Amino acid sequence: MLKWLITVVLALALFSGLMPVLRRFGIGRLPGDFDFILFGRRWSIPLMSTILLSLLAMGLARLL
Repeated sequence: MLKWLITVVLALALFSGLMPVLRRFGIGRLPGDFDFILFGRRWSIPLMSTILLSLLAMGLARLL
C-alpha cells in the first residue's frame, strides 16, 4: 500500500511539473479538467487528462 501511495505522489508531482509543457499539446485543457484561482494562486485538477494518460499507459503496458 505504501509503495502505491509513494508512486501516486511522485506521479502527481511529475505531472504537475510538466503541466506547462503538456498544455501545449492539449493535456490539461480537456473537458473535465478543472482550473481555478484561490488565494491568488492558480490551481489545476486535471481529472480527465489523468484518466486519459492512465489509459494510454495501461495500453502501452499491455502491448509490451
